[in-house]
Amino acid sequence: MKVYISNYRNHWISPYTVLEKVFFWREIDYDEPLIDKLSNILNPISIGLQKFLDFVHPRIQYVKIDHYDTWNMDSMLSPIILPMLKQLKATKHGSGYIDLEDVPQNLRYTQTEDYDAQETFDFYKDESTKKINCDIHVRYDWVLNEMIWAFEQLNDGNWEDQYWIRSPEIDFTKHPEDEGKEVYPVRWKVKGECDWEGRNKHQERINNGLRLFGKYYQTLWD
Repeated sequence: MKVYISNYRNHWISPYTVLEKVFFWREIDYDEPLIDKLSNILNPISIGLQKFLDFVHPRIQYVKIDHYDTWNMDSMLSPIILPMLKQLKATKHGSGYIDLEDVPQNLRYTQTEDYDAQETFDFYKDESTKKINCDIHVRYDWVLNEMIWAFEQLNDGNWEDQYWIRSPEIDFTKHPEDEGKEVYPVRWKVKGECDWEGRNKHQERINNGLRLFGKYYQTLWD
């Protein structure tokens, strides 16, 4: 896999930027008749220049996928997605809308009945109701944290090991009754013992993080 994606190109040169340079000795008034007239003359030139530069110097988006990249596509994508999620959480300037059903009960309480129109306020305890108040940013951070945690587990690859109380060992010794058989039963040197309840809860949380990633995929922008 080879991926190269450049930053966004900005080739727009405003007519007013040009006029500010031309009339450098004074501050221009955009409503001034002369400035307005000159701006109308320069505008099609600015548009033509932008189209030309967009053509000769476009944003680079190069992606090459090798055949082996899809042998374990989930494993290939996880180490790319994880640092992007972490950077988004650290640098984002807003938050996506989160359905109340996707966060814990203590994050569903809000001061206003209209969730869409609620004002932003900090995460704090309401002394009158003893409930937790939280805003859309707190809910979105919680969802991002669940996504990040899920991909951390997938990147680790060995998270299941912690739930083995005793690791299983297969007996590969051939027995006399196996002679001439292409398939013979699996036999254990050590029959493993696992905390299946804990392991399944861990897997459920991973599955939920991936579900949230898919559901709120279009909110992953800064």
